[in-house]
Amino acid sequence: MLSVLVFAAVLIWIDTTILGIALERIADPRTGLGATPGELQWAVGSYALLFATALFAAGALGDRYGHRTILVLGLLCFGAASLWAAWAGDATGLILARGLMGLGGAMMMPTSMAIIGATFPPERRAGAIAAWSASSGVGVALGPLLGGVLVDHFWWGSVFLVNLPVAALALVGVLVVVPNPKLAQRRRPDPVGLVLSTAGLALLAYGLIEAGQDTDWTRSRVWAPVLAGLALLAAFTAFEWRSPAPSFDPRLFRNGRFSAGNLALAALFFGITGQMFYGNFYLQGARGMGALDTGLAFLPGALGVAVGSGLGARLAKRFGVGLVSGTGLLVVAAGFVANLAFDLDTPLVWFCTVGFVSGTAMGMTIAPTVAAVIAVLPLDRMGAGSAVNNTVRQVGSVLGIALLGTILTTTYRDRIEPSLAGLPAAARDAAAPSAEHTRAVADALHRPDLADSANHAFIVAMHVTAASASVVAFLGAVLLVLAFRARRTTPAPSPATVQDTGRTGALQGR
Repeated sequence: MLSVLVFAAVLIWIDTTILGIALERIADPRTGLGATPGELQWAVGSYALLFATALFAAGALGDRYGHRTILVLGLLCFGAASLWAAWAGDATGLILARGLMGLGGAMMMPTSMAIIGATFPPERRAGAIAAWSASSGVGVALGPLLGGVLVDHFWWGSVFLVNLPVAALALVGVLVVVPNPKLAQRRRPDPVGLVLSTAGLALLAYGLIEAGQDTDWTRSRVWAPVLAGLALLAAFTAFEWRSPAPSFDPRLFRNGRFSAGNLALAALFFGITGQMFYGNFYLQGARGMGALDTGLAFLPGALGVAVGSGLGARLAKRFGVGLVSGTGLLVVAAGFVANLAFDLDTPLVWFCTVGFVSGTAMGMTIAPTVAAVIAVLPLDRMGAGSAVNNTVRQVGSVLGIALLGTILTTTYRDRIEPSLAGLPAAARDAAAPSAEHTRAVADALHRPDLADSANHAFIVAMHVTAASASVVAFLGAVLLVLAFRARRTTPAPSPATVQDTGRTGALQGR
């Protein structure tokens, strides 16, 4: 049974990285959909958006109708959306398909964890969860390699077809060997919270992405969605705070360490998502590398995450979370600074070295911090805390692709504008959106100098984006070090204390 659940989980993690390899082709008007940077941001962000906001609803539906039932529906949804994405005729179709894939992933993750928790005895449960969690490293490493092979030999949509046999085999295995546990005390679905959180985060992301397409922040189509999104998220927080059984419990953030750890993880995933976005365009677009070579260049980073996860967990037991995870996040910030040395002719060994060191630091940050933010909670709040932790990381990814993608786009457009000044109006408009569009126009006009200008403008934009990610990661590291600067030993709470903390939200370690 565990092998089936691990196999299904690999599907989620493969899809978080495999699309990046195809972005260059999708953006190219000659070989793909000619998608604008904003559309590419949505193709990445819609997956994380639906994944983040549907997690709680999926868990509640699993409690009510059986977790295997929801897991099967998630696999079917994921497979159908992958088929749609593979043959999407335009960027809008791809965005919608990716959102549906995120919904399917959200239905698969909490239900898998719930099945493990309900079917494995306590003495075997930790090992089962560790094996299930290890699937993330396998999927993250496999995604770029599979995507590289497929894009180099077929067309960009083939990266989604790899999901179909995996989903089909996982579906058969789930139906044959996985039980269908339900909770005796069922959580109520939270449709109001689901609508408020999804709409709020979507409007906020829309406004930030729109700013990249229209750099005038005074326009209502930029600031109005941002303000509306923030208002809806505030309403969501207030609604959940007053709910007797919230799907997302904001009262958990009254614990300083829980808040700091989650914000630091959000900062980390904010930077990771943005880096993967511009890194693919740097290698395939500016440097002209093939898709498979690009996947291989990202492999040291994925291996570093696997190495760092085990190393960080062991070091944190000895030196504390603040020192280990805080230092790890500082190294990640330094890795973003090292991106400023990347140029058109930078040796790939330097790119791979920075990737491995940064990946190791990411692993050393994620594993101990996740364990620490859950450990500060009473036993009866750990499930809710884990759900909040997963959601916050996905929200960091959504904001990372929205904000850092916008910084990349606006900086590129500012830098390339002087090089487009002498072009006819139609050619200038066609070349302006992105480096891929500029190169296509340069090729059509037989202007290699314009292609060179596009490459150099992109490098500058990438440097500005990396510096911005570095600042956010540095602030997250400072927050983490301050919150966990001294290890505390807190006695185990009595049943009465646990009951009181669960009811009032007054958490340990304040």
